[in-house]
Amino acid sequence: MDYYKLLGVEKNASPEEIKKAYRKLALKHHPDRNKGNKDAEEQFKKISEAYAVLSDKEKRQQYDTVGSAGFQQRYSQEDIFRNADLGDILREFGINFGGGRTTFRSSGGGGGFEEMFRQPGAGGRASHGFQDFRQQQQVKGNDLSLELPITLSEVLSGAEKTISLGRGSGAEKVSVKIPAGIETGKKLRISGKGSPSPMGGPAGDLYLLIRVEPHPTFVREGAHLTMDLQIPYSSAVLGAEVEVPTLEGKQLKVKVPPGCQPQAKLRLRKHGLPDSQGGARGDLLVKILVAVPKTLSDEQKELVDRLKESGL
Repeated sequence: MDYYKLLGVEKNASPEEIKKAYRKLALKHHPDRNKGNKDAEEQFKKISEAYAVLSDKEKRQQYDTVGSAGFQQRYSQEDIFRNADLGDILREFGINFGGGRTTFRSSGGGGGFEEMFRQPGAGGRASHGFQDFRQQQQVKGNDLSLELPITLSEVLSGAEKTISLGRGSGAEKVSVKIPAGIETGKKLRISGKGSPSPMGGPAGDLYLLIRVEPHPTFVREGAHLTMDLQIPYSSAVLGAEVEVPTLEGKQLKVKVPPGCQPQAKLRLRKHGLPDSQGGARGDLLVKILVAVPKTLSDEQKELVDRLKESGL
């Protein structure tokens, strides 16, 4: 988030220029003047955050030094708005502070927002302006979406993966459990790990979009797995015992019946994937492919000729 661009000022802008720019934009986008306009409300939050940083000498210096990403890692929303001097501008929205300089403070450090927004003679009740601002404070941050690739083996048994949110030394490590049987396109929600609220409300959520990566041997069909198995022509005609791999890494001995036709499927029950709804495990379907050699020895050619003469 580029705070200077949000306020429409240059990086060398004076404090007066920054304040003037914020006043103009705040009057334009304030929710009281844009009832029901979510875009205006969102813009008001962004410019208020920008002003809270750029109007503070120390925060502005930090922002200019480490950039937007580094600043967001160092400062929480509560830190950004702590001691932000927005009082003069907010008075223009009809909020009466009874005179004097007014600053925003963290609600955990004594009176907090509500105490500062009380009006004389209001019977201890907060002003209308504070009610509006408090509602803005509770606006949830934006949700984020990330794609999470997983393997077919992780679909089989479930897994726990660790993802990094952010970059560098300030990146946050988050563990997420992958349920067995999950499918491509499903979403996992991690509460409170989305974008922070611009006005100090709860953070948004993080949604992980599942993408199951292709497997070199197996293809998924719902809870079933399919695979191709090449066998010699003689095995298809006479029958044979072959070894079939499973996703767990086992080798199962399977009988191919005599006269097995190309594209025929052998079913190995309960060697597929878990059902995502908690049902029975799927099957492994083995599609038979008859291998046709590209070259033959003289002996093999003679044998094939004899088979041809016999009608095979």
